Amino acid sequence: MAIKVGDKLPDATFTTMTAEGPKPMTTADVFGGKKVALFAVPGAFTPTCHKTHMPGFVANMEQLKAKGFDAVCCTSVNDVFVMDAWASATGAAGKVTMLADGAADFAKKIGLDMDLSARGLGVRSKRYAMAVENGIVKVLNVEEQPGQVSSSSAETLCSMIDKSL
Repeated sequence: MAIKVGDKLPDATFTTMTAEGPKPMTTADVFGGKKVALFAVPGAFTPTCHKTHMPGFVANMEQLKAKGFDAVCCTSVNDVFVMDAWASATGAAGKVTMLADGAADFAKKIGLDMDLSARGLGVRSKRYAMAVENGIVKVLNVEEQPGQVSSSSAETLCSMIDKSL
């Protein structure tokens, strides 16, 4: 069953790249006591993710901060090295916290995984955007088709958020 508004994010561990190399980061580390914009993509460097979804969040960083977000994070079922390279390639480095979910553990725990094995991609995350406050989902926008970026865009998320959230 997929996560929904009002649910608490499950305990999970991501991998992030730091100056010292790859490090684990738990959902408590990422979301505890913070207001976070989290978006997920099916794959780093894939056309829609690379050309539309990530650039939208990078371009709207100031508006997201003005809406009271403490952090903007991106998760994908990719390894930490791919996520780090993708952040550099898109101008997201130092702006968007990249959360590698290499084995799709988080995607599966929240019920937003999808099997793209027929396309040679294996298990991936569905495309979505959510607003999370202290680990509780306040807004959740899941795309119906992996190649779409409408309800999960930074612009849509911003339009739904009041700073008091």
